[in-house]
Amino acid sequence: MSAPPSEVSFSTYDVDRDDTSTLATSISGNRIDIDFDTDTDSALGSDDLDPDTRSLTSSIFNYRWENGRRYHAFRDGEYWCPNDESASEQLDLGHHIYLLLLDNRLFLAPIAAEPQRVLDIGTGTGIWAIDFADQYPSATVIGTDLSPIQPEYIPPNLQFEIDDAASDWTFPKNSFDFIHVRGLFGSLRDWPRFYQQVLEHLKPGGYYEQLECSCYCHADDDTTPPGSPLARWGQLFTEAGRRTGKEVDVIDYQYRWLREAGFEDVREHRFKMPDSPWPSDRTPEGAKLKEIGKLRRLEIDSGMEGWSLAMFTRVLGMSYEEVQMYLAEVRRDWANKRIHAYTRVGVVYGRKPMWP
Repeated sequence: MSAPPSEVSFSTYDVDRDDTSTLATSISGNRIDIDFDTDTDSALGSDDLDPDTRSLTSSIFNYRWENGRRYHAFRDGEYWCPNDESASEQLDLGHHIYLLLLDNRLFLAPIAAEPQRVLDIGTGTGIWAIDFADQYPSATVIGTDLSPIQPEYIPPNLQFEIDDAASDWTFPKNSFDFIHVRGLFGSLRDWPRFYQQVLEHLKPGGYYEQLECSCYCHADDDTTPPGSPLARWGQLFTEAGRRTGKEVDVIDYQYRWLREAGFEDVREHRFKMPDSPWPSDRTPEGAKLKEIGKLRRLEIDSGMEGWSLAMFTRVLGMSYEEVQMYLAEVRRDWANKRIHAYTRVGVVYGRKPMWP
């Protein structure tokens, strides 16, 4: 595996997203392959697409607008987080936080030095896939998501596709050296089936890695009272996930699920991610955690509404006004410097057996 870059940086490919770009689109099973093309003279202009393809291309941009936030159109309602610009900025900030948490590593699995085919499921803005494609020019990288919110200019060895990971996969089996997932909690009803598809599509000896966060805040010094608005948020989100049949506390099951699915050499690494800049240890590690806490506070402030609205209104039946009033109480807890809250983060990876 090549050495990671010496410093954390945002991708130079992060540009303004333009949903009105001309699209070159092809359809394969459940997947919609998208090539952004702003050249209006291109031979792949929208007028040249067949009617079915043109209809699908239009439908993926027919977003749902709800309570002032924008949500994906493809498989409408299957995912709970918005896909608007505010949500995209929060996702990119989260990527930066995870890089700090993992000491500037995009992943922890001991993959081959020159992977050939890599799949990033739930790619979001595509920032992880872009960074990986930059670091590993040997690899053909595919990023899939329900939302076409990825940037227009990307490395030549990267492509994005609109796809639902819960559906039957149409990629060739035994074709990927590495499959990566980050933050897929609350997205799937059938995790065993998902892991089975991962195994089927990895090459023998290929690796799968998944990073997930807990939906509950924790404090080792009991500074988050059980009945506080901050503590209740995790309870409400978990209840909403239970009602939809989609597990949200995946972090507590992913290690066991990978072993039960048949992965070998399964390893798990746990981290404590400060939710505000409360760490006071004057060591390099303490300084890193304090910086993470500062960024995490920004991420929470910008992301809390998007994380809550769909689950709390659609599933729990709360009104928009009730959600906003409750979130104001949660934010007051986050701002309390006496609360030393952190979020548990788990990274698990495993290898597909060389032989059946």
